[in-house]
Amino acid sequence: MKKQTAKERMNDTLLEMATALYDVGEIDAITMKKYETLGAPKIKNLSSKEIKRLRIKEKVSQSVFAKLLNISPETVKKWEQGERHPTGASLKLLNLVASNGLNVLCQQ
Repeated sequence: MKKQTAKERMNDTLLEMATALYDVGEIDAITMKKYETLGAPKIKNLSSKEIKRLRIKEKVSQSVFAKLLNISPETVKKWEQGERHPTGASLKLLNLVASNGLNVLCQQ
């Protein structure tokens, strides 16, 4: 198990305290949501070269990569050529794959 940094421990403590305050009605749902997002990982924009490098590192074709990301092979091709850029859920999935490998998409 990865050892937590001081910042991660602090965020966990703040979230725990906020949850307790929310449970007793001292903070509202909007404020609680702000505390919940403190520890959320930052999403990095990926260049076309980074996307292609990631796919090749995972040793899959554009078609297989697209199927695992639930997008079209044409979209992967356009990302890798710099014609389009991933956003939203697709960008989040690419960040997960970059951090944890393609197996993160294959787990049930």
